[in-house]
Amino acid sequence: MAGLNVTMLQPVGIVCTDDLGETLLQIMRDKGYRRPLFVTDSFVITMPLVRAAISRLGEEGIEVGVFDEVRPDPMSGTVAAGVKAFREHRADSIIAIGGGSSMDVARGVNIVRVNGGSIIDYTDPAKPIAPCPGMIAVPTTSGTGSELSNALVVTDEATNRKLAVLANPAVSELAVLCADLMLTLPANMTIACGLDAFCHAAEGYLSRMASPVADAICEKVMFLLTNYLPAAVANGKDRRARERVMVAATLAGWALNNSGTIVGHSIAHVLGSKYHIVHGEAVGYALPAVMEFVAPARPDKVREIGQILGVNYPEGVSNDEAVSMAVAAVKHFRDRVLELHPVEEYGIDADEFASNAQAVVDERFAGNTPREITVNDAEAMLRAFGAR
Repeated sequence: MAGLNVTMLQPVGIVCTDDLGETLLQIMRDKGYRRPLFVTDSFVITMPLVRAAISRLGEEGIEVGVFDEVRPDPMSGTVAAGVKAFREHRADSIIAIGGGSSMDVARGVNIVRVNGGSIIDYTDPAKPIAPCPGMIAVPTTSGTGSELSNALVVTDEATNRKLAVLANPAVSELAVLCADLMLTLPANMTIACGLDAFCHAAEGYLSRMASPVADAICEKVMFLLTNYLPAAVANGKDRRARERVMVAATLAGWALNNSGTIVGHSIAHVLGSKYHIVHGEAVGYALPAVMEFVAPARPDKVREIGQILGVNYPEGVSNDEAVSMAVAAVKHFRDRVLELHPVEEYGIDADEFASNAQAVVDERFAGNTPREITVNDAEAMLRAFGAR
């Protein structure tokens, strides 16, 4: 396929299961892995389903190592520590189990253990990355889509900046989806993760890298989240709602590989690293202003997002009116249906947010936005961040 502009590719095998232990055991047998390293955090490793899966592997002679030092907004040093743990365990594979941070660390470990150096080296797009097999991804949240994504985000400890690595050779070998892992996810995390997935789809839909096939997936992701995320928030034990939301987040990760994200994620990366705003909340706070900014370049798509959220446009409605209705629908879904807490609870004023305009313009994903972004444009979006 050399020279072809392939706009849709999905190399990750996906398994849906209601028996995590047996599924992981079958994967180990099929792939010939005997010494997996679990990469996770200190809470997920205590979950009964996870403990039971580790026990089941042990019963069959699979020697499991555990690296449970992952924290939110993972640092480059955590990846280095994970590489050390991989080597000390003499691991032959990685089972990444948790949210996006665990997936990011695991992918970073897999890149460095195969290619050497530091994970920060690979934030340079020119740095080659050899194929990195052996990662099995098991999400415990429904948001990042990292189980299918080719991206990871890590904070450089030297500069405190969030940096991205995009690595098609380092996608998961397999993604294992088990809705039972989501049933105890608190409502606030369900909201944040669901908004992250919705914004992956919305931003990918609006991206300059969008394609017709990816657009269809993004539309379905937004539809599923509009219809099932409120039920998962209202009743975390609703397994069908959890499964639908989980599938939407995974599909959004697929779309993310092909369409990317735009300036909403740039805003979230800059503000998240500086003020520790929860990522899924940050992209949700950013989306309405991003839609307004992109609307001159993508008016039909902005209208479509509103329609997915239930807007019925009057006959003859102008583009400006339609955009306003679509933006209002996003705010209603975010603030009234899901009840995301107001951004003011972070205690940061608009002037402080606006001071980050240049950093947003310079952030990697801003270039996918289908309009050129000036510092004044970024400042305007930052001043509207979280407006209700």
